[in-house]
Amino acid sequence: MFDALKVKNECVEWIKAFFEENGKGCNAVIGISGGKDSSVAAALCVEALGKERVIGVLMPCGEQHDIDMAYMLVNHLGIKHYEINVKAAVDGLLNAMPENLEISNQTKVNVPPRIRMATVYAVAQSCNGRVVNTCNLSEDWVGYSTRYGDAAGDFSPMANLTVTEVKEIGRILGLPDVLVDKTPIDGLCGKTDEENLGFTYAELDKYIREGIIEDKAKKELIDTKHKNNLFKLKMMPMFKSSDL
Repeated sequence: MFDALKVKNECVEWIKAFFEENGKGCNAVIGISGGKDSSVAAALCVEALGKERVIGVLMPCGEQHDIDMAYMLVNHLGIKHYEINVKAAVDGLLNAMPENLEISNQTKVNVPPRIRMATVYAVAQSCNGRVVNTCNLSEDWVGYSTRYGDAAGDFSPMANLTVTEVKEIGRILGLPDVLVDKTPIDGLCGKTDEENLGFTYAELDKYIREGIIEDKAKKELIDTKHKNNLFKLKMMPMFKSSDL
């Protein structure tokens, strides 16, 4: 049985310990989308460090239809925040690509989160900050993140928590229900996470924690995604000569 209060309290203490060892007095800087992950991660940091040491970075790419959710969060937590529109940077990079290079759709999808991460680090290095990674176990399990984009960060409070568990902690933290239960959308191509993945988070979480899944096709899909994306969770392979 998942004890959300116990895990929340342990995570808060872990965040405190991280900052004591890796940046005493530093701020937690976090990209704010208005979804459950950035909401819960930000709220955990506020409880651990105090709202004065948490900085939110809102990063629409042009017009963001749900940016009001991001503002709801920062106002609810009472944290300092900056809005930085990344569209010019994204367009600048894509437009600077050589004309004889055919830009793949995957490139177009992944450039915005990588620009966003560069933006969060730019703010962090100007505000004595450490960057919060907002990934969860469910997304990481099937590689649903952008390497060196949203998968980057200096510390990761939720990497070992499933989507279901993150939501439970969000409720314990007293976050507005609309933020905790907001339908996850990738913010890149307009589809929900579950439409992109081909299965629900409830199915994935049950499979991760209990090894149970009824649909064999979905089991195969999850297993394939997990195997193909394990490299994202590992250190970069490094050559070492036998003479060294």
